Amino acid sequence: HGATELDEFGTEVLPRRTPAPAWLPTAKGEEGDFCLRSSDCAAGLCCARHFWSKICKPVLREGQVCTRHRRKGTHGLEIFQRCQCAEGLACRLQREHGPADTSRLHTCQRH
Repeated sequence: HGATELDEFGTEVLPRRTPAPAWLPTAKGEEGDFCLRSSDCAAGLCCARHFWSKICKPVLREGQVCTRHRRKGTHGLEIFQRCQCAEGLACRLQREHGPADTSRLHTCQRH
């Protein structure tokens, strides 16, 4: 007949809840922290490859060098990925002022 367990004071003992595992992150990752996806990182950061792992890196600001991907899927081949340009910016070929406009450098520029 459904006997309940009683503690030393005669009250019913409730099963203990196990706490959340210690390895679960409680806050968003800061710059340099390991991540799996950009949602693991704090605002202004993205999750990008660094050697053979992924870390939180800063989203690119205006004037910073960015990577333009000509073919779909080439982003996964980089050992050192960069984040995308911040909102309102696009990765465009940098315009050199002069006759020898041979620069292949792309920077984040306003639309």
